[in-house]
Amino acid sequence: MLFDISCLPKNKILCIDMKSFYASCECVDHGLDPLEDYVVVVSDKNRSGSVVLAASPKMKQDYGIKTGSRLYEVPRRRHIHIFNARMKRYLEISVQITELFSTFVPFEAILTYSVDESWITLDGTEKLHGSPIEAAQKIRNAIWNQFGLPSCIGIGPNRFISKVVLDVYAKKQGITECTYEEVPKKLWPVPLREIWGIGSRMEKHLNNMGMYTLGDVANSSLDRLRKRFGVIGEQLYYHAWGIDLSPPFIDARTFPQKSIGKGITLLRDYWRENEILTVVLELCEEVAKRAREIGKVGRTVSFSVRYSHNEGGFHQSVTLDTATNLTMDIYRVCKRIFHKFYDGRSVRVIHVSLENLMDEESLQLSLFEDRTKERALAKAMDAIRDKFGPNALLRAVSYTPGSVARIRNNYIGGHQA
Repeated sequence: MLFDISCLPKNKILCIDMKSFYASCECVDHGLDPLEDYVVVVSDKNRSGSVVLAASPKMKQDYGIKTGSRLYEVPRRRHIHIFNARMKRYLEISVQITELFSTFVPFEAILTYSVDESWITLDGTEKLHGSPIEAAQKIRNAIWNQFGLPSCIGIGPNRFISKVVLDVYAKKQGITECTYEEVPKKLWPVPLREIWGIGSRMEKHLNNMGMYTLGDVANSSLDRLRKRFGVIGEQLYYHAWGIDLSPPFIDARTFPQKSIGKGITLLRDYWRENEILTVVLELCEEVAKRAREIGKVGRTVSFSVRYSHNEGGFHQSVTLDTATNLTMDIYRVCKRIFHKFYDGRSVRVIHVSLENLMDEESLQLSLFEDRTKERALAKAMDAIRDKFGPNALLRAVSYTPGSVARIRNNYIGGHQA
């Protein structure tokens, strides 16, 4: 090995994943067994093309139905239970599970990665909970006893190793540990597509460079990776050796928010420009409102579109002279980018974000343009929506065929509440 392991931090970090979380929650609420019954959670039971958001282990094992499958692929059998997603319920349980974690470690030792996955740093808890494997077993049992939900846990000296060993081994074995010394044996043979942080595009680029496993990356040249991918290439190389120097304790409350984004995967292909721009405007409305809610303005607008059937798309960021949190300012930039790059193909994914955030109070008044009334009007509209619901006040375009706002406003996390 090219690195002196004795110099690397040896933290005790767990990466905890709630197995088939949405499906398991539905099992518990409906008196079913999360490990033995056949359960599928979809975004909308009334649409045959609805996406499967979660499937119980038995559905994956016996029918090959997994997250990302479509409802029409699910066999219509009496023993198969199909439920609509209830995001509000899943978020409630997720918060309760995090509260359970806080009985084992302090708040700053918990880093929530998603609604069903978290990292926990065990450093300094040995006398309370024993070894990392003993602590993992205690936490796993506590989750099962309190919620009836199955979980799996990866253990490592840093977040990267604990996450990868979770994805590759623990999801099948329950609890798995990996040390620095075990990285060549346990992680190097793993195909790149299974490594956390390596997406399909990066995998393709690495394949073109003759790399197919994590070991190939580790045994490549740091200079070669850095020259091809910049800082990301450097991170890839160190991760391949199991090196991740991110701090073991993080208080998320102390981290300033750097951007606000909103994206959507459309339920159908959008061809007409007016329908696409309707969705863009509605996304800009959501981004601007969220910025105003936290008292922020942003100088950079990023806009991206992905075409149907993974046929590419475009992305561009534009930095404004003056920071803003007004819908139409953001929309005008997105519209300009859209007309510059759109080539008429069908659109399936749209994303808008406001970046380079700063406090709204720091916004300097212009000598030539007083926008006080516009900001006051925007906040008055926010107040009406907060009091009477997001659909209480809509733009006229939100009543046209291409609109998604009226439906999405009743969703949590893009799915039914």
